[in-house]
Parts: sequence; structure tokens; C-alpha cells
Amino acid sequence: MRQFTNTEVMHKHNDIPYLIGCGILRKEINRLIIENNWQLHTTFLDSSLHFDFDKLHKNLTLALNKHSNQNCTVFYGTCHPLMENILYDTKTARTKGQNCVEILLGPGLFTKELSNGAYFLLEDWALRWDYIIPKTFGTNMEVTRQIFQEDRKYLLGIRTPCSGDFTKEAEHAAQSVGLPLHWMNVDMDHLKSVLISALNLNNGQYNGR
Repeated sequence: MRQFTNTEVMHKHNDIPYLIGCGILRKEINRLIIENNWQLHTTFLDSSLHFDFDKLHKNLTLALNKHSNQNCTVFYGTCHPLMENILYDTKTARTKGQNCVEILLGPGLFTKELSNGAYFLLEDWALRWDYIIPKTFGTNMEVTRQIFQEDRKYLLGIRTPCSGDFTKEAEHAAQSVGLPLHWMNVDMDHLKSVLISALNLNNGQYNGR
């Protein structure tokens, strides 16, 4: 991942910085901002942009250009094949991690569950399952079920301290692809640590409580 020196990123106007990124953990990030008294503006993009690289590229670039005079940090993993080029063009740093789930769980736990056959299900995607899945796999549910059952062993619903009750939606998702549903409760410690590291690369003023 391309890293920028303080000289490269601190030349921008020193207003309150912006965090620009995926909205899938919007509630968790907003809680961390409040709990830790971070002076930080946020712009969250629709999490379904993951399934349309052209729209993700366009919307992220537009957001970065809109705030080009501020110090910006990007909350994304390697969610676009040209992510590092997008960031290089705007001299912007991002959070370290493969994707939002790894950033939340940490690489060890993420890799363990992924190796065990998990398909990770966060609240945002569970609530919009019937919208997101056809955009990803097409409208033929028989084909979708076959893809899931050949590649994954279970859906793993991930609850954070910010999650609402999405049990019904998660059960529907699991039933639709014919896989069992497991659950995991996680804290936000690793998410906070990753955010602090990325924000301090740009701004050098953030800590956690």
C-alpha cells in the first residue's frame, strides 16, 4: 500500500479533516468519533458501490476532489482494483486492511473464519440482501445458491455494539442461499486502532479512550 510522508499530506489546508469511505460501518465509526471526541467530518458512500467498480471509482474520486483542500483519510480496503492509483492521484492515505470486515475483526480472526468457510454478513448488507445479491450474482437464485454452497459453508452474522436486531433479515439471507447461519459478537477495538493509525498518518492528533 502506498504510504505518504507528512510533507506530502500536510500541505493541505488545516481545517477539520475528513474521513471519506464506505458506509457499511457508518454507525460504528460515528460512535467512535463521539466517544473519543475526534474532530472529524465524515462522508460515507453507499456500500453497494463495491459491486460496480465504475461507480465506486467515480463517487470516491468526486468526494476526494470536493474536499481537496482538506486533509482527507479514506476508509476503504482494496475494494477497487485501482484503489492505490485513486489515492496516489489525490495524495490520500487509507485505512490498512483488505476490506471492511478485516478492518473490523482484525486479520487473524478474519482469516480464520474465511478459511472455515464463512460468508460475512454485516447488518447493512443483511437489511438490503434482496437488493445487493442480484447486483452481485444475478437474478437466478438457483445459480446463486449453487455458487454459495460450492464456495462457502455458512453465513456469519456479525453483531457490533451498534447493531440493531437484524436476526430476521439474516435468517432470510441464510435461507435464500441454503446455508446455516452462525453469529459472532465483536467489539470495535480493532476498528478504532486502524482508524487512529490512518488518521494520524495524515493529521497526527488522534487517540482513543
